[in-house]
Amino acid sequence: MFKAAVLVSGGGTNLQSLIDYHKSHADCPYKICVVISSTKNAYALERARTAGIDCVVKSPFSVMGKEAAQKASREEKNAAVSDAVLEECKLRGIDGIVLAGYLSVLQGKIIQEYKNKIINLHPALLPKFGGVGMWGHNVHEAVLAAKEKESGCTVHLVDGGCDTGKILVQKKVPVMPGDTPDSLYERIAPNEHKAIVEGLLMLCSGKF
Repeated sequence: MFKAAVLVSGGGTNLQSLIDYHKSHADCPYKICVVISSTKNAYALERARTAGIDCVVKSPFSVMGKEAAQKASREEKNAAVSDAVLEECKLRGIDGIVLAGYLSVLQGKIIQEYKNKIINLHPALLPKFGGVGMWGHNVHEAVLAAKEKESGCTVHLVDGGCDTGKILVQKKVPVMPGDTPDSLYERIAPNEHKAIVEGLLMLCSGKF
């Protein structure tokens, strides 16, 4: 059984898709062993608890202490959280990591120790609309401003860059006249739920 850690920051709808797939498929090759959140109030933590999955918070405050975190740069915070996530994953014997709406950028040793074992879900068709600052509604606003005819989501391997790893899965949807960031997101979201499951199944098989 492939032991997965799922990293979250918000509502956890994509986490729920992974949980639901595991529950509904007797031959599911993965087990979610821990959910790690970058924020203590993420609703995704409640989803994990409801499903009987261990969950922990690894935020800059929780791993560095309040005073140190307040003085630290974004780079220092990301490094501290990344090292804490790595320690948690190694302690639990985690085989692979899924970034499901995770807003911190992993860096340092975890990228090497889990090379080709970390996937990320991005709400656009990479390589377009990726990189620093491109998350959530920021992405959808950028897509609409660029007058793109289609958008969608991407699951990719995580490397040392930001949204730069090998693409594993993409789902496309049309951009409709009169779309808003909200309406575009609503069209993309169901595809995200499918793509993240497909991505984790590929990670389990090692065929990509």
